[in-house]
Amino acid sequence: MSASNQAPPALDIVDETFLAVPPPTVAAAFADPRSWTRYWPDLVLEVYTDRGERGLRWTVRGALVGTMEVWLEPVLDGTLLHYFLRATPTREVTQRELRREFDRRARAAKAIALELKEILEDGRAPGVPPSAG
Repeated sequence: MSASNQAPPALDIVDETFLAVPPPTVAAAFADPRSWTRYWPDLVLEVYTDRGERGLRWTVRGALVGTMEVWLEPVLDGTLLHYFLRATPTREVTQRELRREFDRRARAAKAIALELKEILEDGRAPGVPPSAG
């Protein structure tokens, strides 16, 4: 089947969170594949584009099949963490289950971003320059 005939992914999740730290600091949080297992325990990720301090793109297998990306955009004195997940469950699901899965995955993405924000900003007061990391 050609790509133009394929159905769109069942899940198309987009999130963004500002972190008041430089992109290389955020990139380091995703550099170790062991962190991927902690963040996404039911997914098997394979990097297909390593953009360094600009982020990573993965193919996704496991509970979902598709693609995922963390794009790190330098903004002002920090980083805008963009998260994209475009995937379909590998098992048959009802529309209700799909909505629940979307909500669960979207909340998990935000939880990861907010956890990184708390850890990496390390109590940084507003208006104080970020550390070089």
